Amino acid sequence: MRIAHRGMPRQARENTLASFALALAAGADGIELDVHATADGIVVVHHDAEIDGGVPIGALCHADLRERRSGGEHIPTLRDVCALVKGRAELFVEIKGDGIEHLVAAALEAYSGAVAIHSFDLALIRRLAASGSHFRRGLLIEAHASDARALMERAGALDLWPHHPLVTRTLVDEIHELGGRVIPWTVNEAPDVARVTAARVDGICTDDVTSL
Repeated sequence: MRIAHRGMPRQARENTLASFALALAAGADGIELDVHATADGIVVVHHDAEIDGGVPIGALCHADLRERRSGGEHIPTLRDVCALVKGRAELFVEIKGDGIEHLVAAALEAYSGAVAIHSFDLALIRRLAASGSHFRRGLLIEAHASDARALMERAGALDLWPHHPLVTRTLVDEIHELGGRVIPWTVNEAPDVARVTAARVDGICTDDVTSL
């Protein structure tokens, strides 16, 4: 079972190179990160659409963004993270910026390690599938889906990322029948780890592997 870390936000700010390095050192076999794009089309790794002071990332050119910090940390590009990870863990890239899937796919094209892309935006994942992208695609959900299989097929997705309270053995079996994976988020407490593991999920997204 894969352990996908959102970096190590309990020890270093999430979505930073320092946090990802800590996760790799702790034995992560997956790195989960969030991406947006600057005004000139550079894909950067940051949780929110805005940096400190409420400035939208999409309103800044990358040269300007490099001069700024978020929470005291430099904001890395997606390619910076690829250079750090170097295939040592699967990259799970959550697209948060609107309509930037083509930029994300282009930024990842030269990367030789394992990559999967996911989003809450079903239409974005559908567009990625329609473009012929070879990257594995996933869908995030935070509320119960009455027909998860139909939702996944409509999106052209294989991986399902449910909020961990939604995980049941029935849901996992349904996605496995599609040849997909179920990776719940964000699982930090031992009882929740035990429950989703018993449901036979394929991975766990957590803030800190050392706490499991």
